[in-house]
Amino acid sequence: MLARASRGSRSSRLVTVVALRYARLRRARIEFDDEFGIFVCSGMRGGFSRGGMTLGGAYLTNTNTCRRVLRHEVVHADQWGCHGAVFALLYLWEEMRNPKARNRYEIAAGLGDGGYTSS
Repeated sequence: MLARASRGSRSSRLVTVVALRYARLRRARIEFDDEFGIFVCSGMRGGFSRGGMTLGGAYLTNTNTCRRVLRHEVVHADQWGCHGAVFALLYLWEEMRNPKARNRYEIAAGLGDGGYTSS
């Protein structure tokens, strides 16, 4: 499951392991979603941005676990798999230049599925 969630990327695998440990510390319920191939860490009362965030192959959230949101987050897991740990820097740089619905990584993941409104 770990290899599948991290998309075969060693760097993303390390990020996923750290994210899962962090989620355990925050007392999250951790389940593996077989359809999307991602760990869903729910029940967290904070420690993530917006409605949730994906680190490697782990999605951290409180209750934001509907299928369309997971479809959005799995694209982010793919982006982690493609870019490895450097994705964190790429995403943050993009977010500083083009925040929220203008962020190209969010656009690629599907704004509607992620709960974004274009403005």
